[in-house]
Amino acid sequence: MVKIKNNFKPPSCFITGIIIGLICGTVFFTLLVCYRIDDYCENIKYLETVIEDKDARLVQLEKSINKNKFILEDIEIYLENMDQELDKLTFKKFIKEKYSSLIGKEVNSIDADMTVEIIDDRIFKLSNKEYQLKVTRLIMTNILKIWIKVSPGKASFDL
Repeated sequence: MVKIKNNFKPPSCFITGIIIGLICGTVFFTLLVCYRIDDYCENIKYLETVIEDKDARLVQLEKSINKNKFILEDIEIYLENMDQELDKLTFKKFIKEKYSSLIGKEVNSIDADMTVEIIDDRIFKLSNKEYQLKVTRLIMTNILKIWIKVSPGKASFDL
């Protein structure tokens, strides 16, 4: 009988297994860290936009600070007939942009009728749908509170 050479070397297999295990562990750990860093970066971007909004509001308030007068400090929007949260956020952002110039002004100098007319009966297009905005109620103190009814708008025709 012919003797077969045994090429099996236990120490070299053990070392190879350790090296492969270290490489796999390093790759897994790196992927986990990258996922967490991406999550933190998104959170930082969101917080930076919030800070920019607050800073802009603070600058406008500091310009018109006077202790004896009512100054418009914030805008709150209440949407009626809206169920989808993403659409609500889009509508609120659009409406706040329209009213952002009023922040920091004296409440007595703001005309309520003109404030209503900014948004009242306006047609807003969102993802190929049209919505008509109707102001139902407006309260103006140091916070402008607006209740808006959102209803499906009329179809548009391309000419």
